[in-house]
Amino acid sequence: MSMMMAATVVVLPLVAVNAAADPVREPVFVDGQAQPVYDPSDVVREDVWVEAGVDSDHDGVEDVVHVEIVRPRETEEGLRVPVVYQASPYFAGGNPVTNHDVDRELYVPTRPSAEITWHYQDYFLARGFAVVYAESLGTGQSTGCPTIGGENETLGAKSVIDWLNGRAQARDAGGTEVDADWTTGRTAMMGVSYNGTLPNAVATTGVEGLETIVPIAAISSWYDYYRENGAVVAPGGYQGEDSDVLAEYVYTRADQEICRPVIDRLASEQDRLTGDYNDFWHERNYLDDVHRIDASVLAVHGLDDWNVTVSQVAEWYAALAEHGVERKIWLHQSGHTDPYSLHKEQWLTTLNRWFSRYLYDVDNGVENEPRATIQREDGSWTEETDWPAPGAQDATLSLRPGGDERGGLGTGPSRGRPVFEWLTDDARKTVEELVDASSSEHRLSYATEAARTPVRVSGTPSVRLRLMFDRPAANVTAVLVDRAPDGSSHVITRGWADPQNRNSDSRTQPIRPGVPYRLTFELQPQDYVLDRGHRLEFVLLSSDHDFTLRPSPGTGVGLELTRSKVTLPVVGGEAAVRQAFPRR
Repeated sequence: MSMMMAATVVVLPLVAVNAAADPVREPVFVDGQAQPVYDPSDVVREDVWVEAGVDSDHDGVEDVVHVEIVRPRETEEGLRVPVVYQASPYFAGGNPVTNHDVDRELYVPTRPSAEITWHYQDYFLARGFAVVYAESLGTGQSTGCPTIGGENETLGAKSVIDWLNGRAQARDAGGTEVDADWTTGRTAMMGVSYNGTLPNAVATTGVEGLETIVPIAAISSWYDYYRENGAVVAPGGYQGEDSDVLAEYVYTRADQEICRPVIDRLASEQDRLTGDYNDFWHERNYLDDVHRIDASVLAVHGLDDWNVTVSQVAEWYAALAEHGVERKIWLHQSGHTDPYSLHKEQWLTTLNRWFSRYLYDVDNGVENEPRATIQREDGSWTEETDWPAPGAQDATLSLRPGGDERGGLGTGPSRGRPVFEWLTDDARKTVEELVDASSSEHRLSYATEAARTPVRVSGTPSVRLRLMFDRPAANVTAVLVDRAPDGSSHVITRGWADPQNRNSDSRTQPIRPGVPYRLTFELQPQDYVLDRGHRLEFVLLSSDHDFTLRPSPGTGVGLELTRSKVTLPVVGGEAAVRQAFPRR
């Protein structure tokens, strides 16, 4: 909304006030945004324990969720307010843990809680929202067990919304029942990383009273966090982490033994051996339940996030679109972070208008505005109708011989007799090392000519490869690179696959050395502009030092050039690619 327009002031008559008492200050909205009319230091704080409706530690007693509430003082005088709610397993800190060993051969088939706070707290309190924090089951002062995306965690977080709407019971530290009579029950869930994943999970229950969620750098499928196309992978920067390690880290409730069988079961059922998708991961796949969502979604993600990769928000956002969920997406150029630290004023304006619309029913038109806010490589921000960019269409590139140095990558079909080019796996070398090597036996590289016009990739690239192996197990890693005129490189995106899962993430099939196999898989989604004068490179290697398991060096991987393709979602499609790279 333009600031040049005359300000529209709305005061909502939310409460009935005793005629003998002073009127309670009511929320004020200007141009569709809640205004700071309350003192964020004059608040009511209380702790309650909400009945979760599950017994995940199997002690015969219903689990309870520890909740901290911070609400404007005026709620003691009759004001009823909506809630901004953050659920987390991290409020009580974490335990020292040891990650799994990733330097191993590949499988061949045969603390006391402090007062919780948040940098958004005062902002929301001042504008007529209560802030509620809940400790996930098995963490801090909550009972139950952490199961890393399991159903019990979802139901535990959901129970708080049920309590806020009078459908669940809660008690204070003395055992006295406590009602949430200070709230309208209208709730937003919001958080970063795991704290943003829980809103996704709870929204898929369709719980009444959850009006909107703001998942930031959030997971939509835990399988895709710890696995990729059948390969065991790690979130960036946490090699060797898995669901059992994370459970050990967040298991901060006082009783450190009762959940031991539950965590041991996580370690078994997650299956680090084959990497297959199974019932364990299906329980933690929220994408299958998007049809139940009855809340709007403002999704935020970093295009350089290699902890929670971009596929998590891309697949989530696509599923929301398929099911007609009201939605908006923010994509920025940073990594695993909150936009509060990147573009604070515009972000807070967006968030304020979003919550004013969905928690206070202020008719500010946010649902009719462009759905996508995208930060470009130069730091500028753009608004677009949706994402991926309208007009993005698949364009296919073919490979030319010479991959041990730099083979070709072009728009025309590959010509000549079928030929294999070979690399030898060496997991000790990083992607960045191999990308920048002028030649290497440990990777294959294929590059376009210098782009004559900019090329915008918007969406999910994929590869269709014809591969041969000299051993019965291998990793496969595909990388797209921007090569600048000065020779410097930037990894645009990458992806991983286990060729034993070539037909299904759920089924491992043996590989016979010397037999060619077709392997098709997607790389991480991206929105990226390759500038004029830059070259696009496709790099193939086996193990990725920073993400995959790291077997001993030596596995040979052969790539048949004439039957392998790289497909890019490009704004303008094939025509734009031919214009940028006209030489066939």
